[in-house]
Amino acid sequence: MASDRAAALAARFAAIDERLKALEHSPEFVCQRQRAILQRIERLAAALGAGAPTPAAPAAAAAAPAPPAHPKGPGVSVTPGASPTQQRLEQELIDKGNVSWARFVRVPADYYDQPLEFRRECLSAPSVDHLCKSIVMENTRAHESVKDWSDPYHSKYYCVIVQYTARLNADKLKMALMELGGRRFARQFYNMRLCAEEVNDRLTGYSHNAVSPLGMAESLPIVLSHRIAQLQPAEFWMGAGEVDLKVGMDVQEFIDAYKPFVLDCTYD
Repeated sequence: MASDRAAALAARFAAIDERLKALEHSPEFVCQRQRAILQRIERLAAALGAGAPTPAAPAAAAAAPAPPAHPKGPGVSVTPGASPTQQRLEQELIDKGNVSWARFVRVPADYYDQPLEFRRECLSAPSVDHLCKSIVMENTRAHESVKDWSDPYHSKYYCVIVQYTARLNADKLKMALMELGGRRFARQFYNMRLCAEEVNDRLTGYSHNAVSPLGMAESLPIVLSHRIAQLQPAEFWMGAGEVDLKVGMDVQEFIDAYKPFVLDCTYD
């Protein structure tokens, strides 16, 4: 029985390897998905003691070292044939006038069902620490004079960007925002909580897993974790308005373009 399963695995392994070679010029994420499948079959074969043959690894295989820092480009351009959302965000970056590099990537439908290392491979990000998410936090105890986001130093809502490998510390965020506002309001007027989904959708214009600080429906003030500002290479990846669309940017260029508050807001 074990030998039959091993033979079947070996045959499947070889077939997928042939498909991988044929997909060398296909969209990047398709190749990465194939490589992930190969890795899973290898692990299963090893567990069965099958000793499945190992093909020559493609140049961009998952085991390859992370790529170096991105090269500076001549600027961002609107991609012909891209979705309206991508083209709108690209135009926004162009209008900022100081963004020399931004890369949009389509990811597989099961992206969020996969571990961080798989997601890193899809984006060719330097490390899993470079994968970030944007969440809208609401001050549920804001002073009665604070009703919206017109004053970024005393806003009811903030778009907060943190790494997937870090965890947002609501108390740290509260204290940092209180200091940012010059302690105009006492501590009891700060209680930072994740906003309701319908509020998030209305304020950002994006749904869950698609939230981006780029092109939000409302000009919410942005908080960037200080750990992201310290990343090397200095790039980070975030949502881009659609669940399967991500964008990578240079950290300093993002800071210059969007003027976020860089704060210590995660657990150590």
